[in-house]
Amino acid sequence: MKDVEELNQEFYDAIESADLDRMSEIWAEDAGDRVAMCVHPGWPMLSGRSEVLRSWALIMANTPYIQFVLTDVRTMVLGDVAVLTCAENILTAADTDEAGFAAGRVVATSTYVRTPDGWRLWLYHGSPVLQSEDEEEEE
Repeated sequence: MKDVEELNQEFYDAIESADLDRMSEIWAEDAGDRVAMCVHPGWPMLSGRSEVLRSWALIMANTPYIQFVLTDVRTMVLGDVAVLTCAENILTAADTDEAGFAAGRVVATSTYVRTPDGWRLWLYHGSPVLQSEDEEEEE
């Protein structure tokens, strides 16, 4: 379980540092029926390792700053499959002409598979958490 949680943290570190090489090492190779899949918040399902990595390259190239604080991390290992759920509390550069930051929250599920090279990410699904106006004002 510790290995999966450490790799999950490396996944977020790779996003924060825009390290596509590290991101490539984290994702599992496509093998038979096991094809990498990814759902970014608000995006359609992406299938296939090359399509998934292309999406991360686009995100990294167009995100000047991003920071994740993970909460509610839960991990379950069943044989050669591990499922990790968490809340991503995200701080990013605001998407406006003015300097500033924007905050958001995403609930994520990541499925890892054990390979001969160790645990690798197979499926990531992020879903935005809508906040009420009261919650936004508190932040």
